[in-house]
Amino acid sequence: MELIVKAKDIFLEYAGRDILDIEELEIYSYDRIGLVGDNGAGKTSLLKILSGNLTIADADVRRFGSIALIGQLDELDLDAAQDSGEMLSRLNVAGVAQETMSGGEETRAKIASALSQHASAIFADEPTSHLDQDGIRLLVGQLKAFDGALLIVSHDRHFLDQVVDKIWELKDGGISEFWGDYSDYLRQKEEERKAQATRYEEAMRERDRLEAAIEKQRKKARQVDAKRKAAKKSNEYAGRLGHQKATGTKQKRMYQAAKDMEKRLEALEGIEAPDSIRAVRFRQSKALELHSKFPISADDFSLSFGNCMLYDHAKFEIPLGAKVAITGGNGTGKTSLLKAIARRADGINISPKAEIGYFEQTGYKFDARQSAISFMQDGCEYSMTEIRGILASMGIGLRDLTKDVGVLSGGEVIKLLLAKMLLGRYNILLMDEPGNYLDIKSAEALEQMMSAYAGTIVFVSHDKRLVENVADIVYEIKDTKLVKIFQRE
Repeated sequence: MELIVKAKDIFLEYAGRDILDIEELEIYSYDRIGLVGDNGAGKTSLLKILSGNLTIADADVRRFGSIALIGQLDELDLDAAQDSGEMLSRLNVAGVAQETMSGGEETRAKIASALSQHASAIFADEPTSHLDQDGIRLLVGQLKAFDGALLIVSHDRHFLDQVVDKIWELKDGGISEFWGDYSDYLRQKEEERKAQATRYEEAMRERDRLEAAIEKQRKKARQVDAKRKAAKKSNEYAGRLGHQKATGTKQKRMYQAAKDMEKRLEALEGIEAPDSIRAVRFRQSKALELHSKFPISADDFSLSFGNCMLYDHAKFEIPLGAKVAITGGNGTGKTSLLKAIARRADGINISPKAEIGYFEQTGYKFDARQSAISFMQDGCEYSMTEIRGILASMGIGLRDLTKDVGVLSGGEVIKLLLAKMLLGRYNILLMDEPGNYLDIKSAEALEQMMSAYAGTIVFVSHDKRLVENVADIVYEIKDTKLVKIFQRE
């Protein structure tokens, strides 16, 4: 058992908010850790601090071995290790020029560079992003064979189940540790949620009982007070002074009992309701209704990229209201198909009344100085309450709505873009890897929203569970054709 990292007093503040407040962490050579938490919780920052890529004041971080970091946005350096060529071959990206690499191929190259360093530990930030299923399988095999520590941030629940045996949950700046894979963590969290729900329900019952008892005590005290005043006024008791004193004492006891119960009531207010994903209801105006049985279809679609034929006389049909997943290997043309639909390319038949919203992997455009809520309201017909509801379900609270878009994390910006599109004046959505860089809770909320969406969705995703939970139909790109491999009954 070899110590790889020992860290103390990690404190990080950003935009007036405490991001990290961790007293002590240790990582050993046998550790296989999945780091989970909401977008903006500080997962990427923690990886960089522990790996030495970010230095903060007063933190004491000691490393007893080399650490290879696979970052989200790092520039690709294929010469980072002398023998990366062998690893590039294993990951099927040897000989591919960097300028022509797809997102998945670039991710494979970054992984190859990290694995070839023979480091004591690998810290990885969303390593499965843009990888196809073959790439993920290769990565799982390489990480399982890796003789060192792993600390991995990933939104891919199936991937975490395969490679980690411990979960660190980053919440409110601190780390909570759970033994087991991600599914084990979910079971433990569900047990906690049920226990919290029981405590909350008991607290609400006790609150109702106390409120009724307080009102009863105050009512009795008022009645005693009224009798005492009436007796004093009428002088009907010969020993009225003694009687009034006793009555006043009784009244004080009643008020004191009410105050004691109010203190108990205040204590109950600290018991919070358990977390849950809010249901979101989407509506579609009559003007956006489509009546075509297949609003998107192709009988003879061909598309090439340079000398590479992506689609050769391909056929497909997208039924009205369906949620359709497009799958296939890296470089097979999934993104190219979405772009072709978005621009209404020759060979693709699209309903004349189609209003298409397109979520791209990259190239987001927004004013960094605009507030999040102002960004959401622009051109949106939903009420403020409805906007807040969908954002809350994705983990963006009231405090975040007043922030400028430019200070939000990458994952938080993606949530805004997805929410804005889901609430937009569209009847067809094209979504290219919508779950990339979302925290797991938000990815689960996205699944529910995509399923509940009133229009048609065509999406590309390598997230196995997202496809399983959302798709009514799954097409796979094989040999320049679109092959239907699944249709929900």
